[in-house]
Amino acid sequence: MPLSEAIPALLVLADGSSYRGWSFGATGTAIGEVVFNTGMTGYQEVMTDPSYLGQIVVFTYPELGNTGVNPEDEESERPQIRACIARNICTKPSNWRSTQSLPDYLKQHHIPGIYGVDTRAITRRIRDSGAMNGGISTELLDEAELLQKVQQAPDMSGLNLVTGVTTSDTYEWLEPTGSAWEFNSQGTANISETFTVVAIDFGIKRNILRRLASYGCRVIVVPANTPAQEILQYNPDGIFLSNGPGDPAAVTEGFETTKALLKTEKPIFGICMGHQILGRALGAETFKLKFGHRGLNQPAGLSQRVEITSQNHGFAIDPESLPEKFVEISHLNLNDQTVAGLRHKSLPVFSVQYHPEASPGPHDADYLFEEFVKAMQAARQAAKVVMG
Repeated sequence: MPLSEAIPALLVLADGSSYRGWSFGATGTAIGEVVFNTGMTGYQEVMTDPSYLGQIVVFTYPELGNTGVNPEDEESERPQIRACIARNICTKPSNWRSTQSLPDYLKQHHIPGIYGVDTRAITRRIRDSGAMNGGISTELLDEAELLQKVQQAPDMSGLNLVTGVTTSDTYEWLEPTGSAWEFNSQGTANISETFTVVAIDFGIKRNILRRLASYGCRVIVVPANTPAQEILQYNPDGIFLSNGPGDPAAVTEGFETTKALLKTEKPIFGICMGHQILGRALGAETFKLKFGHRGLNQPAGLSQRVEITSQNHGFAIDPESLPEKFVEISHLNLNDQTVAGLRHKSLPVFSVQYHPEASPGPHDADYLFEEFVKAMQAARQAAKVVMG
């Protein structure tokens, strides 16, 4: 777009710093927590990931929109971000799968964006000062006026945002397997049984559901506030705890339900917020990271094994609060040594802080889905032995 036709836009952070650029997507005003994502690809998956609800995302890759958008790459039914910050924007995408340009897509969903700003400077400020609220506007172009609105917005700490993304009704995931999404058929070669998994939806990504289904699981997705008794009525072989937005400490119904499900000794697998909720159900505490981990190349591991992982989270489990008697750390984030995985010492229960479903990202951790299936397989065989 020629700058003579561009609409001015203003970005103001809660610390008073401001950046002037140009509008793309919808016009208007958006306020939320400003975070940065370091991935070089996958912007559509990031924007539609429910874990980003309420956030304004700075993309550090310098140009956004080159491959457009398409329905197949959406991780939920619509963009979940509050707004978008980019250095440059491509308005004429070039990709055979593209059905729409990124600016048109965001405009359709009433999501504003700003481009033409120094995303390196913004990222460094967040990295040095920590994630903070910010506002983007095409209406309020006075820094002081927009800053006042930004400073009135609530902080992410203490916010239960799960209610804004969880399903309102129970449903079964029925997308057929064997599609273009299938990138690993070797892991399923030895799995001939079907296992029923109840996935508690704190903001679940579609590719998690695809991966579970590709490993032979019948997946029933339930709202986040579903009580344990109702979940057990489906006679599940295993329980999955999904990713989601906001502060895990505020999702009290999630860890109370998980605490009750732990007593059944059924296999449980958690990802991202599901990992944090499992940790809290086991007695641990969580805390807010300075600026979080959001990108595609975060190293995680322990005991001589390293996985390159996709991560998206602003909270973490406090390792000092873990009950070491029956819980062990299975993975650490090797950049900052925060807890990246948990495993119960006697129950088939485990979780990771990162995203093994790899949408977008590397496939190093896909084996965790197979581990979950094998745990359900072992539990079913043990039950048969008990029943004679």
